[in-house]
Amino acid sequence: MRVTVSGTSGSGKTTFAAKLATAIGARHIDLDAINWQAGWYDLHRNEPEEFQRRVSAAAAGEAWVSCGNYSKVRPIILARATHAVWLDYPKWVVMARVFRRSFDRAWTGRELWPGTGNTETFVRWLDKEHPIRWAWDTYEGRRTRIDAEMADPALAHLAKYRLRHPREAGPLIARLAAEGA
Repeated sequence: MRVTVSGTSGSGKTTFAAKLATAIGARHIDLDAINWQAGWYDLHRNEPEEFQRRVSAAAAGEAWVSCGNYSKVRPIILARATHAVWLDYPKWVVMARVFRRSFDRAWTGRELWPGTGNTETFVRWLDKEHPIRWAWDTYEGRRTRIDAEMADPALAHLAKYRLRHPREAGPLIARLAAEGA
């Protein structure tokens, strides 16, 4: 089973993907962890070929759960995926989650991806690329793109799941774990 988890920033992709990966005994591929290098160096923008190479290597395995929405590697993930999960939660749910997560990260100074030194700070909250603003600004466009992707006939080979409320996450994880057993 190879599952791609999509959703707007702050929807809970990483948490869902990690739980699902554990439940089905698969590798968790966090595209943010591959992309963001030390000092907030962005492979996606600065070295797209290297980013694609690293994602291709990660997706070569037989069992994984990936999370992320990076356009430059989306075709790589979709070509190998067997299942697609879309966390299509209401904007208020997403914004509450991203705000809580950002506050916790800024308050604790916790490193986002081990070994990178990358942390969130309250000073960056007004930056247009800060997760809170990014989630707000990209919410509708991301939903439109994922909706089109889920309807794409070229992806008919995928088992697709669209979750509209966080309470649907646990049952789907249990269902997919049973399916993969």
